[in-house]
Amino acid sequence: MFNSLLNKVISKIKKEDYKVDENITFSVVFALMIKKVGMLLRGFCMKPFLGKSKGTLFVGKKCDIRCKKKINFMGSATIEDYVKIDALSKGGMTIGNNFSIGRNSIIECTGVLRELGEACEIGENVGIAANAFIAVRGNLKIGKDTIFGPGVSIHTENHNFEDNEKPIRLQGATRKGVTIGEDCWIGSKAVILDGVHIGNHVVVAAGAVVNKDVPDYAIVGGVPAKVIKMRKEENLNCRE
Repeated sequence: MFNSLLNKVISKIKKEDYKVDENITFSVVFALMIKKVGMLLRGFCMKPFLGKSKGTLFVGKKCDIRCKKKINFMGSATIEDYVKIDALSKGGMTIGNNFSIGRNSIIECTGVLRELGEACEIGENVGIAANAFIAVRGNLKIGKDTIFGPGVSIHTENHNFEDNEKPIRLQGATRKGVTIGEDCWIGSKAVILDGVHIGNHVVVAAGAVVNKDVPDYAIVGGVPAKVIKMRKEENLNCRE
């Protein structure tokens, strides 16, 4: 009875069918509900300061959310404990419905005040696990239904170093940006570098360093990442 009610509540918030595991006891659910109430209250207090917030917002303990007016939540979102989001940028952040980001994660749109970051666009049903580091210097776009394992990092800027007589920190940087397609799984501790376009339905293996484009339906791994195999036979000609 209680689990049935809980399923309805979560399904309504997420706007999709959701069922909790039958083995979860009432005491566990009750403890989680108490935590969620606290997160809901923090989210409610934050909503007036955001650019837009069209859904239910859950915010964990000791989160550091900066430049809130630059953040637009287009649906429900869950921000776990100790998350830092700094949205200071030219285009701000737009985040789709049913977004979640795990504890100790960082999304940082600007590194230095002399050159603001560009913009960040995240589709619906995107889940980012704990300890992620996402630097939005160039444009970052993440497609819907994409999930990230723990410790993933994304870098949308690359430092210039051609001049051997000048410190690298003074040589400027290039910002090609990063695009990640729909329905991708980015494995734990994967690193995605500036200028990369990852196609749709891609799997990036844990620990991979992605420094070049990845075609649709590819499974890539290694340092640097290479195509291991394709998920669909008609895409086999894309394999390197």
